[in-house]
Amino acid sequence: MIVEQLGLTDFRNYAAADVALSAGANLFVGRNGQGKTNLVEAVAYLATLGSHRVSSDAPMVRDGANAAIVRARLAHGERSVLLELQLNRQGSNKARVNGVNVRTAELPRYAQVVLFAPEDLQIVRGDPSARRRFADQLIVQRSPRLAGVLADYDRVLRQRTALLKSARARGIRGDALGTLDVWDDKLVALGTEVIEARLALASDLSAPVAEAYAAIAGADHDPRLRWALSVGGGDPEEGDEATEAGMTGSLADQFRAALAARRATELERGLTLVGPHRDDLVLEVRGLPVKGYASHGESWSVALALRLASAQLLRAESRLGDPVLILDDVFAELDAGRRTRLADLVAGYEQVIVTSAVEEDVPDGLRAHVVRVESGRIEGADE
Repeated sequence: MIVEQLGLTDFRNYAAADVALSAGANLFVGRNGQGKTNLVEAVAYLATLGSHRVSSDAPMVRDGANAAIVRARLAHGERSVLLELQLNRQGSNKARVNGVNVRTAELPRYAQVVLFAPEDLQIVRGDPSARRRFADQLIVQRSPRLAGVLADYDRVLRQRTALLKSARARGIRGDALGTLDVWDDKLVALGTEVIEARLALASDLSAPVAEAYAAIAGADHDPRLRWALSVGGGDPEEGDEATEAGMTGSLADQFRAALAARRATELERGLTLVGPHRDDLVLEVRGLPVKGYASHGESWSVALALRLASAQLLRAESRLGDPVLILDDVFAELDAGRRTRLADLVAGYEQVIVTSAVEEDVPDGLRAHVVRVESGRIEGADE
């Protein structure tokens, strides 16, 4: 898959922008704060239905505008497809494919992107929510219909939690709250599907992550990943871990039993304490958790390995060809050895897009097509 043309209207600091991209390596270069990352954020949103920088869409709409437009012409071999996305400051977003209105959840069927950014350190060092977000964006790319499952789960979670808060405020006991059982059924059905997709993802990523880590770090520190699940009886969101290895019975049965066991606590706190929204992806090197134990270099290597393994997985499974690889301001964070090794690892992909404030930070092989960015304007391209 190749992004041939990207157009923006009222997106971030761009009143309007139109940029042509090439197969192979593309470099957006310009001083910090000029809009380089905004360009790649727009490309990645089409594939992941989210930003790697903010959790809501409103910040991506230019100040004073009500909506932002992203247009991208993609090439899938000999076939071309035009994706259009309208990000609304208020209300639902809208999307079109080749001029035909579609649900926004359809866009990942046509666009696959893996983005590396300095924010990726939060995947390995931040809260569990950062790791859940990484996993969920990837499972949507593997199976786009899961975007709907995740959205439905979030809706049911909000409604169930609202019921718990209302019951707590009114002093209602759990056995007098029959409507909670209905929401439990929905939560279990949708949540089980999310958990199963995440478990499969962790299994499928294990070998590629180990290979990528060794290639980037130049050492084998035995990186591992596994899920700590709230349905196993703990609360990984609060550091109380239970893993899938210790569970018996079907996942749905475990989920339902955990909800029953935590109901009194949930009513006391007005929170839903069981489900994939409380789980954590545990990352380890040298037998120790990356968070709290790994060095800065090791943490970067794990974050990069996760993204490279994601790209390898999508490359192997996709009918669209290679995913577009985006390296957003990554090379400034790496030492010379990691820069060279990373450039070598991504060089074989159909399209790579790099952003950098300093052109010389980027290895020569990734500077084939240079686009200069200045104050929300595309200044020109060097071939």
